[in-house]
Amino acid sequence: MKILVLNSGSSSEKSCLYELGESLPEHPQAPLWGAQIDWSSDRGPAELAARNCRGSVLKEQLSVESRASAVRRMLATLWESSVKVIEGPAVIDAVGHRVVHGGDYREAVDVTPEVKAEIARLAAFAPLHNSADLEGIEVVEHLLGAVPQTAVFDTSFHRSLSPAASVYPGPYQWLEQGIRRYGFHGISHRYCAERAAQLLNRSLESLQLITCHVGNGCSVTAIRAGQSADTTMGFTPLEGLMMGTRSGSIDPGILIHLLRQGAYTPDALNRVLNLESGLLGVSGVSSDMRKVAAAAERGHSRSKLAIDLFIHRLRSAVGAMLPSLERLDGLVFTAGIGENSPLIRAAVCNAFGFLGLKLDKDQNALRQEDRDIAARDSAVRVLVVHAEEAWAIACECWNAAMARRVTP
Repeated sequence: MKILVLNSGSSSEKSCLYELGESLPEHPQAPLWGAQIDWSSDRGPAELAARNCRGSVLKEQLSVESRASAVRRMLATLWESSVKVIEGPAVIDAVGHRVVHGGDYREAVDVTPEVKAEIARLAAFAPLHNSADLEGIEVVEHLLGAVPQTAVFDTSFHRSLSPAASVYPGPYQWLEQGIRRYGFHGISHRYCAERAAQLLNRSLESLQLITCHVGNGCSVTAIRAGQSADTTMGFTPLEGLMMGTRSGSIDPGILIHLLRQGAYTPDALNRVLNLESGLLGVSGVSSDMRKVAAAAERGHSRSKLAIDLFIHRLRSAVGAMLPSLERLDGLVFTAGIGENSPLIRAAVCNAFGFLGLKLDKDQNALRQEDRDIAARDSAVRVLVVHAEEAWAIACECWNAAMARRVTP
């Protein structure tokens, strides 16, 4: 079974093609083909990069008329380019989409006109992401016809949050209007919990974990018996941790103050909080932790402040997750910073020595994937897990395909 996965972002699109058999393998498989496209605007130069399982690489600069045309070109490299791995679109059996905001959906669902309408309605809560997700679905309909499509929602994993963890302490009418904490990065957090169970050779139901998805976007989740018990992102992906360009949680009084001054409109505040804050805003150097860390090593004071802030916020978030658990069996790091920054991992772990958590410095310094970096006598295991959102989505598609086979 050939399964195509699309992950639509506000300014990028990622895609993979997997080939799966009659049973799911225990560990993630490498895709037959993978591609990514980035653009600065809907009407401007776009950069396409694609690679297949044979090691062939394709890079193109595209002058695109629309986002949809860029995505169509990206998918066409599957069957008509130097990196092609199939003879035509007809051999694709199923397509899975990462959809950022799923509202009340508790699990992945087949895409229907009703589901598309709900994704469109929820775009009011996540306009940059859900609109791109819906456009990806429509591009696939245009190229592949009636191929089954599955929507996998970032918010579904967090539907297990209790009212105490999900309701905001504003007027109750907010909740009636759908304003509550939805949580995001759920596909990644769930995968990390499942992978942690494999690495620790324990059942998922027996584990109590804190998972840290730390990349350009960042969130921390407390997971009890395989279910989300608390998480840092909320009504939007802006809440919680300091991120690459996002501020994370701040005193809402700051926003009221700025609006009253008349220096900002709501749209301007949205731009500042989402695109001009975080590591970039504080350091003035970059949203990339590697570049900020390099500047800090050269003595750049604002970069050092940005890293100190980032670590403080991440430590605080991990600590805030502890009351939602009865104990802590494992602390898991994933995504770009979580996987690749020994500095950040060590700085976070050093704050929790009082729990009996001890890091193995040599293991922490290694650049291997999926490993336990805790010392042997640590009371808490510390895991590094490679982010595999595309694989997780492909598995959901496979499960949906198996369900369709048995449905009368």
